[in-house]
Amino acid sequence: MDPRDALDPEQLDSLTGVFRDQLLACLEQCAGGRRGLFSRREALKAGNAEWPEAERLRELALALQTVLGQAAERDPLCDEFLDLCSIHGESDPGEQKLARAFLRRIEEGKVGSKTQEARTPW
Repeated sequence: MDPRDALDPEQLDSLTGVFRDQLLACLEQCAGGRRGLFSRREALKAGNAEWPEAERLRELALALQTVLGQAAERDPLCDEFLDLCSIHGESDPGEQKLARAFLRRIEEGKVGSKTQEARTPW
């Protein structure tokens, strides 16, 4: 990466701060029942109008992860959000439950740690 293209630490802090603020606002809405934070498909499936702030948040998270990766850094909040965005299928607990659990983990300072213990198949 060309050093002239790198963001300085203040810009990275500002970008991660904007992401965090927007994430918390969207998580609160999602925990209250609004659908479409973790997947655009969820909002459409529920027959709800699209949620542009959630779409921008997912785009910001991907961009932030890329920028931080180029600087050999990580943001656990961003990484965990993107992981939650990838949950689909029968074992999906639902967006409202995911949002509540994620908010709780953020409040408890547990973001970046394992979400659940490894289970043995026996």
